[in-house]
Amino acid sequence: MIKIAFMGAGSTVFARNVLGDCMCAPALRDSEIALYDIDGERLKQSDAILGAINRGLGGKARIRSYLGVENRGAALKDADFVVNTIQVGGYDPCTITDFEIPKKYGLRQTIADTLGIGGIMRALRTIPVMEEFARDIEEVCPDAWFLNYTNPMAMLSGYMQTYTGVKTAGLCHSVQVCSEHLLKSLGMEDKLEGRIERIAGINHMAWLLEIRDAAGKDLYPEIRKRAAEKNRTEKHGDMVRFDYIEKLGYYCTESSEHNAEYNPFYIKAKYPELIERFNIPLDEYPRRCVNQIAGWKEEYGKLANQSTLPHERSQEYASYIIEAIVSGVPYKIGGNVLNTGGLIENLPREACVEVPCLVDKNGVTPCHAGRLPVQLAAMNMGNINVQLLTLEAAHTRKREHIYHAAMMDGHTAAELSLDDIRSMVDELIAAHGGLLPKFH
Repeated sequence: MIKIAFMGAGSTVFARNVLGDCMCAPALRDSEIALYDIDGERLKQSDAILGAINRGLGGKARIRSYLGVENRGAALKDADFVVNTIQVGGYDPCTITDFEIPKKYGLRQTIADTLGIGGIMRALRTIPVMEEFARDIEEVCPDAWFLNYTNPMAMLSGYMQTYTGVKTAGLCHSVQVCSEHLLKSLGMEDKLEGRIERIAGINHMAWLLEIRDAAGKDLYPEIRKRAAEKNRTEKHGDMVRFDYIEKLGYYCTESSEHNAEYNPFYIKAKYPELIERFNIPLDEYPRRCVNQIAGWKEEYGKLANQSTLPHERSQEYASYIIEAIVSGVPYKIGGNVLNTGGLIENLPREACVEVPCLVDKNGVTPCHAGRLPVQLAAMNMGNINVQLLTLEAAHTRKREHIYHAAMMDGHTAAELSLDDIRSMVDELIAAHGGLLPKFH
């Protein structure tokens, strides 16, 4: 029997989708599922919701809950797969802090979980917990695959791959919906079936390098024309990425609200009209957190009147990866792995990159992706510089490298002086207190 340990089982989206998907897969339906969390109420809700989904799908999975650090080893013991979705410090206080303190300095953010000062702080809070996970995994389930969904994806997956012996793959859900979203948004739904695509880069900034229809015709000329026209004539939710197409030549995997804060171009106090022009939702992530928590509680409330909940298999990669490794039937994903051997030739070897990967009984095997167009590699490097400096800070515990990481962030550097960046970092470290390791 396969055992899946789910770390951060109180996660409102991933627990339902990933574990519900596993319950839908014939090869995984009778798995043992270990739900682990440090929040008793959220764990109770997840256990009840997943139990109802399991009953609705035939009740074949065996689900057990494990509460608190003292039970973490038992949750992980003999696991074949470990899925990570933790959020250290949660929405309140840590997410709020990551938005409100930078705002005092004039630094506005949209999501703040992947790059920028919010992504840096989130990584520094999360890495010590993941190091503890790694020690437990190496002791009680050393052959397990660690499937990471927690952001900042490249920093956390890169740390596990660089500094631990745990077999790690980072997973996102932006690659598999990228071209479908693009074609539908441009009225090109007739090109969906049989399309050919190639995607590579880094998490949340991988690039749709090639897209062709079933007959092999290049779709980019028509995409570029329609995207430019739509940005000129309509207000919509993907204006930043469509601007990428016009200015950089290619579409990006992750949403416009994310990419608005990954560079110095769009959120600028000196040019506030850009916020309106590109329809950028400042402070979006706190609103999203509130809605997701409320939605999970609402779903839990349904169980007062019904004993089962429906679920259809989603597009999340985790269940398909587990199924491919267990069954040996190959499956292709876009995975986050170290750039060992130059998978992307013009990015650093120590970077965590997002490239096509083959999954089978041998595990997750990344594929060579070649060179990126130079402007796209340059965009990626702006993010990679921040990621690698943050990992250096986490590994060495040197506060100076936190300053360096924030200084290299394009959005932060475009808005703040070096002195303000240092002061903001110091204030954030003090505010997060015991959730951060001690830096010297």
